[in-house]
Amino acid sequence: MRILLTGVTGYVGKRLLPVLIEKGHHVICCVREKRRLNFHKNLLEKLEVVEVDFLNKPDLDLIPKDIDAAYYLIHSMTTSSEKFDLLESKAAENFKKYMENTRVKQLIYLSGITNTTKLSRHLASRRKVEDILKSNVYSLTVLRAGIVVGSGSASFEIIRDIVEKLPVIIAPKWLLTQTQPIAIRDVISYLQGVLFQEKCLNQTFDIGGPEILTYKEMMIQYAKERKLKRPFYTTSLISPKVSSYWLFFITSVSYKLAISLVESMKTEVICRNNDLEQILQVKPITYQQALKNAFQRIKQHLVLSSWKDSIISSSLGLSLSDFIEVPQFGCYKNIKKYKVENIDRVIQNIWTIGGEKGYYYANWLWKIRGFFDQIVGGVGLKRGRTSPREINPGDALDFWRVLYASREKQRLLLFAEMKLPGEAWLEFKIDEHKMLHQTATFRPRGILGRLYWIATSPFHFFIFNGMIKNIAEN
Repeated sequence: MRILLTGVTGYVGKRLLPVLIEKGHHVICCVREKRRLNFHKNLLEKLEVVEVDFLNKPDLDLIPKDIDAAYYLIHSMTTSSEKFDLLESKAAENFKKYMENTRVKQLIYLSGITNTTKLSRHLASRRKVEDILKSNVYSLTVLRAGIVVGSGSASFEIIRDIVEKLPVIIAPKWLLTQTQPIAIRDVISYLQGVLFQEKCLNQTFDIGGPEILTYKEMMIQYAKERKLKRPFYTTSLISPKVSSYWLFFITSVSYKLAISLVESMKTEVICRNNDLEQILQVKPITYQQALKNAFQRIKQHLVLSSWKDSIISSSLGLSLSDFIEVPQFGCYKNIKKYKVENIDRVIQNIWTIGGEKGYYYANWLWKIRGFFDQIVGGVGLKRGRTSPREINPGDALDFWRVLYASREKQRLLLFAEMKLPGEAWLEFKIDEHKMLHQTATFRPRGILGRLYWIATSPFHFFIFNGMIKNIAEN
């Protein structure tokens, strides 16, 4: 069967794709930019890739007409846009126009559990998208999930940050909110299972694990799994605004995302009774087992996808291609060169930069820079890396976004997502003469940008000197 898959560079889509391929389906991937598809060559050869931005006016000739089913996995939980709900609605409306111009028989949408009358903006937006996607032309199947648990998932990483970093956890009252977490492996099983399942056409199902837990209980089980002693205290004295700051400073989320999460975490997400488990013969695993699976993948460096990597410069409307070409004019540059002896070793050093390993020189200064970025609402260094060994286009890497990464061409290009009065790039490249080129580029925005570069130049002098030397020699 020919299956259209959206959100393939996102957390869920990246994991659903190989399952669909394994089942023998021909998959057409809809992406905004082909360069973000960093899958293995053997997998890419089995795909059909279409570049389409569902926020733009539909060009009905872009998407093949001969598709049998489609997955709509586009969400905006990770965006910092104030108008995320309007963008979600617009994308859904345009997607529906595309689908109604094809022969698609079934559309599958992964939504959020919305069983209470008072919904957060994000949950209300997902419910609205459900309504938009309904059509007389095709059958719609909606799966509503709550907290998704797996290596790289937002909920897992947030709980991980809180429990690992805080010896004593004094938390807001929303930690007592009940939820029904589900393992990512079970989400994928349900998404694949409802495909062409007659009993699931034009139906809506809640999907969750076998337990109803509070966020506090989830953190306690996490601490138990990690053999950490963590006293927990909840208080109603912490306001929603303070809660957002608390989440922002402790975890890897942006402040605007923290606001949205706090709003959502006050809403119970518990499944209604349905017979989907019996229809598909799926037996969801427990939260504790989901944690064990996540740690096993982390230990083996097999984290396939991360929620952080689905953000593109923290905005739904910004493309990586806007910054893939480093500007040459109107910029300040710090250029370093160093002769390389062992290219493979140097490439490996470049490919492991950031995260726990750091930046090869004056890591304490990088940490200070990350702290100040966080103070003014930036992401700081807290996002880390998805994999300690590999880098792919679109990955989040501390306060950088990976624009280009090719071992074959011996080039890595990073774009800064920290708060800056301008735009910044950091590039590593080895030429045919075994010369390592390290180039920091800054395009200032107004007089403030120019003053920023002048003020930081003394630090650049010895930081970048030390960095290239240690990358080339270590």
